[in-house]
Amino acid sequence: MYYTDKKLQWPVRVEKPNPLFARMLQQAIGGVEGEIRVCMQYFFQAWGARGPAKYRDMLLNTATEEIAHIEFLSVAVAMNLEGAPVSLQEEISADPIAGAVLNGMDMRHILSTGLSAYPGNANGVPFNMSHIYASGNIAADMYCNVAAEATGRTLATRLYHATDDPGMKEMLAFNIARDTMHQEQWLAVLEELGPSHLPVPNSFPQAQENQDFNYSFLITTTDGKPGDQANQPWTSGSAPDGKGEFNVKIAEPLGYVPDLGFGRPDTFGQKEQSNGTAAGLVNHVKDTAQKIKDKL
Repeated sequence: MYYTDKKLQWPVRVEKPNPLFARMLQQAIGGVEGEIRVCMQYFFQAWGARGPAKYRDMLLNTATEEIAHIEFLSVAVAMNLEGAPVSLQEEISADPIAGAVLNGMDMRHILSTGLSAYPGNANGVPFNMSHIYASGNIAADMYCNVAAEATGRTLATRLYHATDDPGMKEMLAFNIARDTMHQEQWLAVLEELGPSHLPVPNSFPQAQENQDFNYSFLITTTDGKPGDQANQPWTSGSAPDGKGEFNVKIAEPLGYVPDLGFGRPDTFGQKEQSNGTAAGLVNHVKDTAQKIKDKL
């Protein structure tokens, strides 16, 4: 169960409304780096959490905080839309060339929401829940969370430098600070789990994985030489889990040339593709003869 407070987590103040910046703020709400993403990610991780209760509690607290971020960002979008033109006639009469409508304002802020925020990104694309990662593995989820907060903080810093509005800078400075904390708390969980949590999942016996390739960096360049990848932290020395030694291998094909043969007539490819037709049989004989020749 969740509760609400009428007051915002952070006081939103906009001195110079800017419809274009309102559109940019949509990315922080409904973009892949945005607050809806982390909010839903943390909730679903928490709702499916098994194991020590403290991890579930931590995720629920942070997920609930992210609702507050969506709220004040949505208020910021609405406040940046104050005074925005709502018709082309109005805009043309004011400035036919460089006005907000013709110079980047999001049409959905007029047509769909009446000058309010919506759950979409800066290009108007609705938020897609396929960006939510909740694996049921605490270590895997923590790595996903660090990445989510890192990209979110990167977005927030870009927005900070995209505005000269003091109120917006104050709000974004708060957001950036919270992203700092959230990165650190997820990393603290991984540190608590210790090196033994690697590789993820650590519940699968490593003895059952291919021992020839589990710590090998594959060189896939055409010259087959390590080049600047030689003697790097990921190509030599002990792996972070302390269970293996990094090494370099030159990548080579270990499989075979795939051959799915000819098709069944009832799959309705072309006649040349099917063994059940005269044309297909002719091509099949040619292919078989070539394979025999290649082996000689």
